[in-house]
Amino acid sequence: MIRVDRKELTRSEIVRLAANCFLNDGYTKTTVHSMCKKLNMSPGNMTFYFPTKEHMLAELVEMLCKYQWKRMEEEAQEGYSSIMAICLELLTIASACEADEVAKDFFLSAYRSELCMDLIRKNDRERAKEVFQEYCPDWTDDYFAEAEALVSGIEYATLFTTSDSAPLEIRVGGALKTILSIYNIPKEVRDEKIRKVLAMNYQALGMNTLKKFREYVDQTTEQAIFDLLKRKQATG
Repeated sequence: MIRVDRKELTRSEIVRLAANCFLNDGYTKTTVHSMCKKLNMSPGNMTFYFPTKEHMLAELVEMLCKYQWKRMEEEAQEGYSSIMAICLELLTIASACEADEVAKDFFLSAYRSELCMDLIRKNDRERAKEVFQEYCPDWTDDYFAEAEALVSGIEYATLFTTSDSAPLEIRVGGALKTILSIYNIPKEVRDEKIRKVLAMNYQALGMNTLKKFREYVDQTTEQAIFDLLKRKQATG
């Protein structure tokens, strides 16, 4: 007989459902009540695992951070420099947000959440230290933290669009120029990286990135449940 820790399993099932709802139906449209109905669970029971819907969003943001590291490693194997990978990341996210309202809702909701922004800034600060250290040799952790606070604001402004917003190429090009300048990247280097990424088929790249992230989340949540059941079977 398989003895399963019901608390761990239930939490994993909530994460799997939240991921599916947030990335396919939209974070804003998804309600705790609707998720409770799908899981046949009371709201009080769900808040035992996640106090708010924002805490569920934070789980996905943590997955996003891990996925971004994974993509940077893959792009390095494909011949992209780390700086190029950082530029490509913002371009593909902005492109996905422009093409897909659910994606836009997910990313903007994450940037508006204090809880999620803490995760994003900590993650991106560590990546910035790795990617830009040679251009900022005298920077302390506090300098990198302050730079990331500025960069995250620029990223949000790039993703948040209105009817008066500039075209994507101009928004992303301007954002990348400012971000790379913050990290002391020489003009000739940043101009080259920006020119290269903007010459790519970013519409296709954006949708492909979104598709791969959804697949990554599906695989991660399914694997977590599988590993839990397998572990409990081995000890049961």
